[in-house]
Amino acid sequence: MTETPTSSDVFNKPVKTWWKSGNVMQIYPSSYKDTTGTGTGDIPGIQSKIPYMKDLGIDIVWLSPIFESPLYDMGYDIADYRKVDARYGTNDDLLSLFSSLHSQGMKCLLDLVVNHTSHQHAWFKESRSSRDNKKRDWYIWRDSDKGLNGERMPPNNWKAAFGGSCWEWDEATGQYYFHMFLAEQPDLNWENPDVREAVYDLMRFWMDQGCDGFRMDVINLISKDTNFPNAPITDLGQFLQSGSVANGPRVHEFLQEMHREVCVHYDMMTVGEVPGTGPEEMLLFTRPERKELQMGFTFEHVEVGRSAMTERIIDPWPFTALKTVLNSWQTTMERGGGWHALYIENHDQPRSISRFANDAPEWREKSGKLLALMHTTLCGTVYIYQGQEIGMINVPDTWPLEEFQDVETQNVLKYSWNGWDSSLKERGVPDMERIQKRVYAKARDNARVPMSWDSSPNAGFSTSKPWMRVNDDFADYNAANQMDDPKSVRSFWKLVLKIRKEHDSLIYGSFTMLSPGDERIFAYTRLGVDDDGTTRFYLIVLNFTNRLVSYRIPLDVEKLKHARLVLGTYRDEVVISKDEVQLRAYEGALYKLSV
Repeated sequence: MTETPTSSDVFNKPVKTWWKSGNVMQIYPSSYKDTTGTGTGDIPGIQSKIPYMKDLGIDIVWLSPIFESPLYDMGYDIADYRKVDARYGTNDDLLSLFSSLHSQGMKCLLDLVVNHTSHQHAWFKESRSSRDNKKRDWYIWRDSDKGLNGERMPPNNWKAAFGGSCWEWDEATGQYYFHMFLAEQPDLNWENPDVREAVYDLMRFWMDQGCDGFRMDVINLISKDTNFPNAPITDLGQFLQSGSVANGPRVHEFLQEMHREVCVHYDMMTVGEVPGTGPEEMLLFTRPERKELQMGFTFEHVEVGRSAMTERIIDPWPFTALKTVLNSWQTTMERGGGWHALYIENHDQPRSISRFANDAPEWREKSGKLLALMHTTLCGTVYIYQGQEIGMINVPDTWPLEEFQDVETQNVLKYSWNGWDSSLKERGVPDMERIQKRVYAKARDNARVPMSWDSSPNAGFSTSKPWMRVNDDFADYNAANQMDDPKSVRSFWKLVLKIRKEHDSLIYGSFTMLSPGDERIFAYTRLGVDDDGTTRFYLIVLNFTNRLVSYRIPLDVEKLKHARLVLGTYRDEVVISKDEVQLRAYEGALYKLSV
């Protein structure tokens, strides 16, 4: 039997603040709401939906990139950091959005993409104009290497995140430039203090305009080993190898400098995307005394089941693998004094119902509520992605490849096709069509389809043909259908976000997982002390199967005797009998227990 926690088990009691208790909605502007009939979402469209977000319980809106961009990577290739892309509106539209959000007591985060720029940014145009240009050293340039036969070779064997080499040859100046992602996304040289000051200056610019903070894209990649050593050979017979550029030698120095130069001067929110980082290392980024970031996005939970073939394919995985990852992050961050960014969907991930639960018609709604209850009862700041609140799921895997707009989806198949095709029998893969469908299942496109607002043409997203096809099920699953339906996924999200706000211990309390080896149930407790000194103790039990499960709770029976159901996903009573509870398919329950 698990020992019942006591108030002394509340580790490193966190300081309460708006960016911890606030509920965040991530908006993908191209796909949220079009008000101009162009088929692409825009800032006025976002502004028009402030009442919708406010009603849901959203406090903070995070905008994916909206700045001028050629869109090789959907805005994560910025050509002008101070100018809103005309597709989305104007700078005045953005300032109006800030003002409208603030008038509702809400805040706005911008996406800070400063590991790299667009190749069309004025800085890079200057940098590549000649070797002696004053901005040459704003990017990473290197001479070529020589192959065995004297042929020109890139400076090292690193493979880019989207395929191909990390190095692009520039014929005009006779050198290679470095890009961790696309060739159209050259990496900035953070070793250059002028680059860093330019970044800090644009941060100050937007904070002074009314922005409330930043989500920082791949921010732990900004520091590189300037020797650029070859990556270890793990893919035999290939020159290009996957290596890690995460958490380079000066990354913490750079972020601490950013904090001194910018963040300390504003009441602002900072959250970093930090791929390739485990929980212990995340503490180096997020412990308050280190003065770097307030919280960071981890990838371990969304990569559960990641295939050795490619990160864009998921192999079968045991449920305990997900539980182990979540437990590790919850307990490590808590004990170490860090803070967690809670998400199960974003613009780079498939839909959570399809990924972690069951998107079959009979289980979809129940799965959406189950995941909402889990999402909002873990420790950290809650980040919801647009459409998650209405239970949107992956697009059908019968869509043809041309419907998938994302460069990563296209490149995964483009760069991997030949290698997979030549070794299908050796790898035991039955056919390429099956592989393609598995790529679709984790494709970023699943999250990027336009928001389903209603059952009108184009899902109420636009009066014109959308830039990307809407999900086929929009007539049944849309926001309008769910707004006034008390049994809908959206109504459940609204309720659970409200309950979270009313119970501080669900935000700040300590976390203890129960029954770690159970492949059916995810169960845990939350323990916290309210401002009045009252200790609160909660139990959360979640059935991740499609069948009835009888679960024996490993807690003191006396503590369970007066258990009170705070919220259940089926919205009816789920009684604990002594130390046992029966949960229906994809059912979850939140209880308040005696201390």
